[in-house]
Parts: sequence; structure tokens; C-alpha cells
Amino acid sequence: MSSFRRILSRSALGALAGLLAAFTALSVAELVAGARPAAGPVTVVGGAVVDRTPAAVKDFAIRTFGESDKFVLQLGILAVVAVLAVGLGVLSLSHRRTGAAGVLLFGVLGSAAALSRPDSAGIGDALPSIAGALTGALALYILAAKAIPVPAPAGADGEGAGMWSRRGFLAAAGVTAVAAASAGALGRFLTGRQGQGAVASRESLILPAPASAAPALPRGVQLKAAGISAFTTPNADFYRVDTALTVPRVDAATWRLRIHGEGVTRPRTYSLDQLLARPLIERDITLTCVSNEVGGPYIGTARWLGVPLADLLREAGVRRPSQGGQADQLVARSVDGMTLGSPVEDVMDGRDAMLAVGMNGQPLPFDHGFPVRMLVPGLYGYVSACKWITEIELTTFDAYDPYWVKRNWARKAPVKTQARIDTPKPFARPAAGPVALAGVAWAQHRGITRVEVRVDDGPWQDADLAPQATVDTWRQWSFPWTATPGGHTVTVRATDGTGQVQTERRARTIPDGASGWHSVFVTVT
Repeated sequence: MSSFRRILSRSALGALAGLLAAFTALSVAELVAGARPAAGPVTVVGGAVVDRTPAAVKDFAIRTFGESDKFVLQLGILAVVAVLAVGLGVLSLSHRRTGAAGVLLFGVLGSAAALSRPDSAGIGDALPSIAGALTGALALYILAAKAIPVPAPAGADGEGAGMWSRRGFLAAAGVTAVAAASAGALGRFLTGRQGQGAVASRESLILPAPASAAPALPRGVQLKAAGISAFTTPNADFYRVDTALTVPRVDAATWRLRIHGEGVTRPRTYSLDQLLARPLIERDITLTCVSNEVGGPYIGTARWLGVPLADLLREAGVRRPSQGGQADQLVARSVDGMTLGSPVEDVMDGRDAMLAVGMNGQPLPFDHGFPVRMLVPGLYGYVSACKWITEIELTTFDAYDPYWVKRNWARKAPVKTQARIDTPKPFARPAAGPVALAGVAWAQHRGITRVEVRVDDGPWQDADLAPQATVDTWRQWSFPWTATPGGHTVTVRATDGTGQVQTERRARTIPDGASGWHSVFVTVT
């Protein structure tokens, strides 16, 4: 065998050893994290990356990858681990201890990331990364030894001795792969069992009838235009934008909500059963993510069932700032450590702010905050829609900056007036003649009173409006266009219930939501 081929063959064995060591480390870590999946190294490292990523980069990731951004991040982490594992494996052929030490270093970094997470449960969260790194380092040390050629005995063929060494390596690699796969499978099994209580608690939950039912939707609230969004968004299609790499699965039987802080004269702790025993309200409310670009998809409407939040706050002794209350900010905390800050004045001004327990007639899906989430009509989600909520603290804007505010998003973020063209889609090629333009417009808690459409540089013309369900929901619109051949730009704008016309000024989503008119270019054939 030539010297180059021999080096290449050894490098391949070293790379394989590194990859198997990384696989072993991750599998053992997953096994140890079976009782608490949030402490797994990929999850904690991914969470640490998200926490330290500039807001502009996060916004780019959401625009580019949509709701797959977390999956892409996890793939990226695994890809980096694979590349570094290959490097450590090759290094270990000549420096076994150094290669093994490199694996241990990753365990240290994983442990540090676990302990830095806002939802860290203490030193126990570091154990998966430590156990995985120790096992991975041992695997690499042994595999590297097996990959080193054994000196040929006197009179023996050197290549045959090398083959004997490779056979030993392959045998050890096979054992390692099987053991690692078994550990990973057992870890996934334990993780699944850990969430069974939460799944069972959701499946057994029977939502009570609301004391105040949602008004019936007006006839015609859903236009018949092909391609327009459904007025009520099905749960499976409702957008999801959050920072949770692992969706929390909270057992409703053990869930608790604590209310405390400045101006709280009677601190309270509630179980889910206690909330469900209270008078519930049912409302149709449109939610919008602040990361929604002009014309973007991160908006949806659902029929929510929940406890009026203002009632809970008043019972705890909280008063609005305009009525002499000490706190002007409500900080909601999630089980994963996320914090959102809402203006107390808005929460208690009479709008239907609630702690939601139901969504479109079902208990909240896990993706959307089961067992309880908060929502406040008229505010972007990052300042109002805390999922998996477990704590409400009353404080002031001067005293505390929640998660997103620390990352340069605005402290207060009312939803901006927007209109969107749902049909035709950008770059569509409709036939000349009658073309139905249609879409949705929203200005939660102000309502929509007018939508106008413009073709190219022509005059603004009034669109036909579907009936408005409530001021807290979006409103559908349509416009009959007689299309002529050629390329055309269609633009839409809305006017809200205060008489304010949607601004033409383009603004990014950061720091308080995008603005500008939505346009689509079509080619009429």
C-alpha cells in the first residue's frame, strides 16, 4: 500500500472514530436527560445560541426558514459537532489524550450552557453533558488505540498486520455503534414516558362552557374568494414563533400559576382546576407576531376560551397606573424561562385580555402553550402572548427588561394597521378579464373601517369589506378587477377604526413591527 493511501486509510479510521465518539456522547447524554429533555446538550446549546444571537439575525432566520428555524439550528449544531468530531478523531490517532480531552471540553461547554439557561434546574442539568462527554472521550480513546497499526512480527507481511488492526477497529466500532444506538433509543423512550403524564392530562381535560360565549360570527364574515385565508385559522395551521427548541410538555395536574409583585396586596397561586372553576369568557381574537413582514404569514385568528386576566389582578389587589397602581408592567414567565412584559394599563383597560385554556373548542395544543397561555388583544405576541405561563410578576418598565427588550425590541408594541393581498399570489399569471383580488386587513382593538386597492399608479379604489366580527379580529376584503394584458402591480392599504390610514413608510420588524403597503406583481395573459 502506498504511503499516501496508508495515510488516507488511517485518516478515514480516525474520522470514523471521532464520529462514533460524538454519536456515543450525544446518545448517552440523551439517555441521562430522559427525565428532563430540556437539559439535553443539543437543546441547551441551541438555547444558548438563540439567547446570544442578535435580534437582526433571529429576524433573518424567521424570514428565511419560517417555522423550521429551530430545526435548521439543530441541524447546524449537529453539523458543527460532526466536523469537529472528525477533526478530533484524526488528531487522536497521534495524540489520543488530546483528542479525548477535546471531547471533554465540549462536555464542559454543554454543562455551562445548561446552567446558563433561564429555566435551569441547577447542577442536575449539567449531568447529561458531563456523562455524555466522559463516555464519548472514553470511546474515542479506545477506538483510536484500535486504529493504530500493530507492528508486523518478524517475517510477516506489513499490510496483513495493518488489516488485523483494522479488523479490531471495525469490531470495536461496531460494538460502540450498537451500544450508542441502544442508549439513544432508551433515552428517547424515557423522554416519551416523561411526557405521557402531560399528554394524558390534556386528553382527559374537559373544557367547561363559557359564562360569556363569543358572539356568533356575522353572516358573510368568510368571503368566497378562492385563495383567501380562512377567517378562523385551524389549530394545525396556526403560526408558531417562539424560542423553545423542545416544546414544553406540562402536566396539567402539577401546573401552578403564581401572581405576585409590586402593588399585589394579596399574592395568589392557582391550579388549573381553580382557573377552570371560575367564570370563563370565549372570544374570537386575531394574534400577530412582531416578526411578521409586510404581507407575511405570522398571523391567525382563533376562538379562545379563558379566564379574564384583569379579574385575577384585581383580586390580587392590583390597580391600573392611571388609578394609582404601583406597577406599570406585567411580566409573564414561562416554564422554559421566557419572559414577556405587558403594560398593566392595557391589560386592565377593559379589553378581553385572558389566560387562555382553550383554542377553537379544544384544550390548547402543546405547541400553543398547554395548559395555559396569556394573550392581550391589540399587542404583538412578544409583549402579550406568553405560552406555558407559570408566573405573573407586577413590576415597572424602569425596573425590569424582559427577554426581547434586552435584545433591543420595543417595550410597548401595539399592533400596526396592516392589509395583505392573499390572491392573486406574487408573480401569478391570471387571464385577462375579471380577476378577484382579495385578502385580509387587521388593526386589533381598533378594527378596520376601510380597505383600498390601487393598480399600478392608478387611483385608490374602495374594496368591498366582509362584515367585521369584532375590533379584535382581522377583516376580509375583495375587489373586482378587470385585468388587462401585461405586467401590473397591485397594492393595498387599510384604515383603522380611529381613522388612521396605514402608513406607506417601510419599516423592518425590529423594533416594534413592520410597516408599509403590501404589493404583488402579476402578469396578465
